[in-house]
Amino acid sequence: MAGDLRRGGPEEPRQSGGVPDGLLVGVLGFLIGLTLLAWSATGLSALLSHGAWPDRVSFIRTPMAMRHLVGQPHDLPGAWPDTPPEQLSGYGLFWGIFISELLVLLVLTVFAIGTVSRYRLVRARRRAEAAQARAAGSPHPDQHTHGPQPYGPRHTERPPDAEPPVGAGLHHAPAPSSPETSGTTTGGTGTPPAAPAASAAPPTPRAPVLSDGQSGPLPSPAVPAPRSSVFASPEPSLPRIVYGAQRGDAAVRTVLDAEGPVLVVTSDPGLWSATKDTRAKLGPTHVFDPAHLVDTPSRLRWNPAAGCEARDTAAIRATALLAAVRPAHALDKPTAEAAETLLRCWLHAAAVDGRPFRQVHRWAQGTGAHEPVRILRTHPKAAGGAAGELEATLTAHPQRRDQAQELTARTLEALSSIHIRDACNPGRADELALESFFTEGGTLYLVGESIEDPRSRPGAMPLLTALAASVVERSRRTAERSSSGRLDPPVTLVLDDVAAVAPLPALPDLIAQGPAQGLLTLALMRSQEQARSRWPNRALVR
Repeated sequence: MAGDLRRGGPEEPRQSGGVPDGLLVGVLGFLIGLTLLAWSATGLSALLSHGAWPDRVSFIRTPMAMRHLVGQPHDLPGAWPDTPPEQLSGYGLFWGIFISELLVLLVLTVFAIGTVSRYRLVRARRRAEAAQARAAGSPHPDQHTHGPQPYGPRHTERPPDAEPPVGAGLHHAPAPSSPETSGTTTGGTGTPPAAPAASAAPPTPRAPVLSDGQSGPLPSPAVPAPRSSVFASPEPSLPRIVYGAQRGDAAVRTVLDAEGPVLVVTSDPGLWSATKDTRAKLGPTHVFDPAHLVDTPSRLRWNPAAGCEARDTAAIRATALLAAVRPAHALDKPTAEAAETLLRCWLHAAAVDGRPFRQVHRWAQGTGAHEPVRILRTHPKAAGGAAGELEATLTAHPQRRDQAQELTARTLEALSSIHIRDACNPGRADELALESFFTEGGTLYLVGESIEDPRSRPGAMPLLTALAASVVERSRRTAERSSSGRLDPPVTLVLDDVAAVAPLPALPDLIAQGPAQGLLTLALMRSQEQARSRWPNRALVR
């Protein structure tokens, strides 16, 4: 034992002293970096002053030059005695380049450290989520957020301490949830999934569902805990689609229960009056009401051409504006595409030239049809090729051009009303209010008339659809820029009577892919036939 102690055994660890190796390496790297910066600053300053690299300015001689400059920072020729003074620059240019290089190096270092730290944090978070999903019994916890499958007999699993006769319990397990989930709700669970767990029946299905749909033994008694936390969250009820005449209660309940920003599309002013006071306590509330259906003195105004300096934004905006009047027949597809091209180019021209949206209305009526061509051809911010695309649409196929112009004129015919035209003329306060909706967790109400046949008289439906599509697109881009790829807290979209107020072209994709990005959608419509008439090529299924 004494020999082990003398040799520094485990009972008495040897005390180490001195400077750590990492500190030595760091100091050495710092000195070498300063030397490199001083050498390059000397050469670059001389190169900028006299157009040539000075003679005998070598990296090996730089440490002696730095030692001289520490004592006499103004004596640059004395720091390089072997170099002709006329080949060196003044000390001001030298120190300016040296400090600039040092700042650039510092910024790059901070950026690299931040990028690496963010990457490690995201990777650790994903590993933790994957581990939690495996512990819960499914690699994708989102699979538990829809459908009545967690209570189905094929996906349930008996805990190890349960009674042997499982069959009877499985046949009675779905009974409590059937009155809630049956009816007009499709594509999602109508009530919070924790309700069956509160019943007095012994076979409550708390065991996790395996990824392959098969049941198996639980790894440990602690496994049901994370699954119960997943089912306790409000997200399993969204997204979903509700059909039927009585939809107000579901919309009000969803608006009041939302945690983050809320976008409400409705034709019922009662939904606004029932929720505005509660939502005002959580964040700012704004109303976009072009037809003045809501009794309020303060209404949000919005320019549909805002942000259309980007060509992709103009394309999305044009598609949304034409969604209400776009013909559904395949033979009319070329006409619809021509109208979309006209409207996209007009929006882009108005945005880059700073024109109000009423100018787009004039162009759609045929006044100054070639003015946007001139703007797109001469303005420096215009996208390349936009002028040629617009001119080709205006000059080729006269019959198709006339039909496309008629379609765009019908889309914007509501701007003849002074109220709707004023709703598209925002001020600075309106722009800031729309920005605060996202950042402060506010509520944006889009209120419009319910129109069953918008192709003949769309009213303000194109404007409501365009603003709703703009909010959705901005939310998606914000989610893509975030480290987790989703919005936190999520944005809740309550689309009441959406098919007759603002038929979003991207609604099928929003219901299918929105939850992964933090976009939770509640779509309320009168019937499945109404949904098929608005989205004939896509099924609204969750």
